[in-house]
Amino acid sequence: MAKIVTESIGEFYQHYPKVAAIVTARAGEKINAMAAAWHSSISLKPPLYGVSISPKRFTYKLIVESQEFGVNFVPFEFAEVVAAVGGSKGEEVDKFKKFAIAQDKPIRIRVPILTAAYAAYECKVVDDKTYGDHVWVVGEIVAVHFQKEAFTPKQTVDLEQIKPVLYLGAELYSTVDKSRVRLLEREIYGKG
Repeated sequence: MAKIVTESIGEFYQHYPKVAAIVTARAGEKINAMAAAWHSSISLKPPLYGVSISPKRFTYKLIVESQEFGVNFVPFEFAEVVAAVGGSKGEEVDKFKKFAIAQDKPIRIRVPILTAAYAAYECKVVDDKTYGDHVWVVGEIVAVHFQKEAFTPKQTVDLEQIKPVLYLGAELYSTVDKSRVRLLEREIYGKG
């Protein structure tokens, strides 16, 4: 296949797919949920997690006010809800009521944790910094919620039990196929 080389960057979807997450926030009695594909772990000690959010988003405003957020990882069966919360405005609609999103109680902070999530993080904000048109919000994970059956003994997602939502860009969603997973151990493949 021939490569195209260009300085016209566009939407730059080339780095996708990404696991889609639902970021949740609460300030006072106001709650919201938004879809996010730009998120990542940053550190193990302390356990830090970052999310890239447009400062125009209602979720970002709630996070700034409360200094807390949740990151919820949901199965592919929940993809329509990911798209719905990503395509609607929290200042105009209560997404939890409109899309019938059930919540579990958090244990350390006040943000909603999604009942449908196979894993979720409760995060306290430790930093936020603007990069271009988004803010990189960093939180220390203060509690983890997860379905034990959704993970292998090595704590990786068990693809026999869970099919994570993958965002491909351009409003396309997919998931994974367990038959395509390969174990490539560092001890074998990392030797030079």
